[in-house]
Amino acid sequence: MKLEFKRFGLTEPQRIATGVLQLLGAAGVVVGFFIPLLGFLAASGLALMMLSAFAVRIKIKDGFFQSAPSLIFLFLNGWIATVFYSAL
Repeated sequence: MKLEFKRFGLTEPQRIATGVLQLLGAAGVVVGFFIPLLGFLAASGLALMMLSAFAVRIKIKDGFFQSAPSLIFLFLNGWIATVFYSAL
């Protein structure tokens, strides 16, 4: 994974921050089953992160199949965010 972040042109602190934000987002989605607002915010944050990941993939001219996972997770997290929003 370190090599991928270098290929993306991202630094070591950005790689670490990405991992920490993903873990916090996942924990927020789990806690969202009890506190829907937190789940909505966490899923929305993860969706924005996946939008950024997709933009980076497009910027470095990756193909569709390399970019597809970030796009799929963008839509999945967006759907999860709407579910939590409807529970508010």
